[in-house]
Amino acid sequence: MYPLKFQPLLKSTIWGGEKIIPFKHLDLQQEKVGESWEISGVPGDESIVANGADAGKNLQQMMDEYKGALVGEENYKRFDGQFPLLIKFIDAQDDLSIQVHPDDELAQQRHNSRGKTEMWYVIDNDGGKAHLRSGLSRAITPQQYADMIADNTITDALKEYAVQPGDVYYLPAGRIHSIGAGCFIAEIQETSNITYRIYDFNRKDKNGNTRELHTELSKDAIDYSVEDDYRTAYTPKQNEPVELVACPYFTTTVYDLTEPMSMDYSELDSFVILIGMEGACTVTDNEGNTIDLQAGESILFPATTKGLEVTPKGNVKFLETYV
Repeated sequence: MYPLKFQPLLKSTIWGGEKIIPFKHLDLQQEKVGESWEISGVPGDESIVANGADAGKNLQQMMDEYKGALVGEENYKRFDGQFPLLIKFIDAQDDLSIQVHPDDELAQQRHNSRGKTEMWYVIDNDGGKAHLRSGLSRAITPQQYADMIADNTITDALKEYAVQPGDVYYLPAGRIHSIGAGCFIAEIQETSNITYRIYDFNRKDKNGNTRELHTELSKDAIDYSVEDDYRTAYTPKQNEPVELVACPYFTTTVYDLTEPMSMDYSELDSFVILIGMEGACTVTDNEGNTIDLQAGESILFPATTKGLEVTPKGNVKFLETYV
């Protein structure tokens, strides 16, 4: 098999900004695009292959045809033939609602779905003005939580952060969170679209209606533990891999390269996705297939890939993720 690029699935939202289109080098007269779903196997929102002999097929068709050769034999069994990750770029011009996602057990019980553990990598912070919320700042009970939703004080119990490019946040299922205005991020998550809306700042739509809240559903989904700091600490380095997150659902590493890099996947039974953050590079796999990666692009390398040779065009920064 060969490296795969996909057509972006652009999602217009009430909070979307104007960064995704130029970042992805798209010539579209479209504003307020809040999300670009880069690689998605979510039913009804499957990504479409954009290159090679399989161009035009969706990701689920690719899964059905190539099975373990695409995602890894164990991954194919573990995830019941569904592609396990959803990759997004998110551009927030306004605050998103405060949310929580159920874990796998609760999502299966309630929705016959997987839960949603995810991570964020901050690409841009709107000149230093961006912020986000992640986790509880103090201990509260489920009843106190419901009371704070009712009296509009829930933000008082949440940790808020001013963000910088390169910041990383790991968000296990159950952690309350919210992307704030000015955030431009890459998101890696389980394949799930189950979100419980906790609080929406009493915003009204064009018809004067507030959006539905899921107070009772979210009450049982929240992890009420408190941590000192919800940021993921790491030391940036150039020309060597820096692991950011390793969890049961994905392992993600950042590369900041000015020199060629060899990447060995001979012992890995998984696909690998590279997500371009800055600059550009040429990537050649062990079968001699060559493909370019630039900021705003994501490439899926199938599980048959045993190694990559990355040649930067100047400086390049990208994320690598696999299961």
